[in-house]
Amino acid sequence: MAGGFVGGGKGKRAELYEGGITWYFIFAVIVAALGGSLFGYDLGVSGGVSSMDDFLKRFFPNVYRRKQQHLHETDYCKYDNQLLTLFTSSLYFAGLVSTFGASVMTRKYGRRASILFGATNFFIGAVLNASAVHIVMLIFGRLLLGVGIGFGNQAVPLYLSEMSPAKYRGAFNQLFQLTTCLGIMVANIINYFTAKRHPWGWRLSLGLAVVPALLMFIGGLFLPETPNSLVEQGRLEEGRTVLEKVRGTKNVDAEFADLIEASEAARAVKHPFRNLLERKNRPQLVIGALGIPAFQQLSGMNSILFYAPVIFESLGMGSSTSLYSSIITSSTLVVATFVSMAVVDKFGRRFLFIEAGIQMILSMSVVAIVLALKFGHGVTLPKGDAALLVVMVCLFVAAYGWSWGPLGWLVPSEIFPLETRSAGQSIVVCNNLFWTAVVAQGFLASLCHLRYGIFLLFVCLIIFMSVFIYLLLPETKQVPIEEMAQLWETHWLWKRIVPSSENNSAGNKVGTVF
Repeated sequence: MAGGFVGGGKGKRAELYEGGITWYFIFAVIVAALGGSLFGYDLGVSGGVSSMDDFLKRFFPNVYRRKQQHLHETDYCKYDNQLLTLFTSSLYFAGLVSTFGASVMTRKYGRRASILFGATNFFIGAVLNASAVHIVMLIFGRLLLGVGIGFGNQAVPLYLSEMSPAKYRGAFNQLFQLTTCLGIMVANIINYFTAKRHPWGWRLSLGLAVVPALLMFIGGLFLPETPNSLVEQGRLEEGRTVLEKVRGTKNVDAEFADLIEASEAARAVKHPFRNLLERKNRPQLVIGALGIPAFQQLSGMNSILFYAPVIFESLGMGSSTSLYSSIITSSTLVVATFVSMAVVDKFGRRFLFIEAGIQMILSMSVVAIVLALKFGHGVTLPKGDAALLVVMVCLFVAAYGWSWGPLGWLVPSEIFPLETRSAGQSIVVCNNLFWTAVVAQGFLASLCHLRYGIFLLFVCLIIFMSVFIYLLLPETKQVPIEEMAQLWETHWLWKRIVPSSENNSAGNKVGTVF
């Protein structure tokens, strides 16, 4: 259960928390986690639709003509078109703007309200995309999908972290990543079959996005608000009732007392976004709000998720083969997420980040070497080399799937104190979607101009972000969120920057706000 660092007495009650996993809790986190399926389905469906001839002929005829000219040969630049990439990235630009509105709604009206609002916008956007008759209608639908993702991604990770007991928080928070991966896999499977349905298969692919949105909305109507949010709104009796139900015990005095203290600290903060700039919040700002969300996208993974069919087809595979290969990679991502859920609370966040960094560096280096030696000379890539690329991509995807994918949402959601949590999560989502949009908009052009060098660039970025984690992130496994701030006071670097708990306590007592 989430809370905030509020003073010298903080953290003394965490060992007194009681309760466990209840069916009420399981229902709540599964329904909330459906928000990830919205994000995942769009990640998976957009790349597949972008490679379908019927879709290209209707909305991007220039790309279709270029594709036909290179039908029997490989070409890095086959799909390089800024309007086509805008089809993908417009959603993420809308999402990064809407997340600030989501912050206000999440804090004032609760996590549940943002989840319902996000599902509604995503549903309307999916309907518009499926029925689009011109590019403006298509992009407008994408913008509404972006609003839905902006609200959902802002609220769902917070909801999961706040509802979960500390010792299981890592596994249950990763339900968001799991549903995201399942959404990607389902979208790739749907694309594989709808690509053969001419000329309306692409409409079915885009339109089926209404299914996860509808499930999320209906489930959200029965979703309890988190105890943290209820206490923050002053609804103390309701907050305690929900806490007792999700923990399955009446003995919640210690945890509830921490929630009340955290809420008092949160209400003292009138400007949460400005409060993020305080010295005591510097680690959360640097690691959670700025570093991890950006690096999650700059790893190169979303380039593969967006454009897996396009990449594989550009490497000389047929349209059906490329879609089939993307199913393999998305399935690998799902399996890797289960691995992460099983071990994240045992081996910890740092271990997964660092191990995966090494694996991602090695596999992406092999991809770059194979492409440098064998690809781009006007001939189709040999089957053996193509198979090696698919294997290396799967190893890369697996490493990402048990590290930066789920932990990129888990770690930021668990390190912010309650008084800045909603604002902090907005920065997380905004930063994440900004770099998602940049990668989506720029990858195909970069592939065209840098060729295999784009993968070497990703290798350099992964090296840098792995060092970032090694030096700056303390281990957070099984640490109650109420005690999280104590980690900064013992870290080799952050202890020189973050004020001691005694100073924080004194500041809270006089209601100091910066």
